[in-house]
Amino acid sequence: MNITELFFRTIQSGNLENIEAQAMNNPDVVNSTDARGFTPLIFATYFNQIEIAKALLKHGANINAQDASGNTALIGVSFKGNVELVELLIEKGANVDAINNNGSTALIFAVQYGHQSIVKALLTAKANKDVKDNEGKTAIDYAIDKGITDIIDILKQ
Repeated sequence: MNITELFFRTIQSGNLENIEAQAMNNPDVVNSTDARGFTPLIFATYFNQIEIAKALLKHGANINAQDASGNTALIGVSFKGNVELVELLIEKGANVDAINNNGSTALIFAVQYGHQSIVKALLTAKANKDVKDNEGKTAIDYAIDKGITDIIDILKQ
């Protein structure tokens, strides 16, 4: 197993102390990618490892790096639903309007998956609600399609 594979396994296991040691000994591993193009930060946020995400950011992880599908950590967390991680990424400077290969943004995903608190956090951070994905739909179009009236009201404000 190479250093990158070991690092990703350590992230998944949640061993913060080991992550810190590996990042100190081999700083390049913090922005490495796995076979799917995931960076350690994207991987950590996927597994809701907030303390590891904080450590990776402290060690210079690229907050706006994209995986093979064009998803950033913020886009991924916005469909997974962890508002604490969304708030952390926004606070640390994540691009709230990053667009993946399907033209989707974090806001579009948050709406599609009904994550009202994430929609609010993204809008507070000035996410652009007028971005159209590759299907020509905006966040409010998805909210209307799904009949999510609370989110429709938030998006109309």
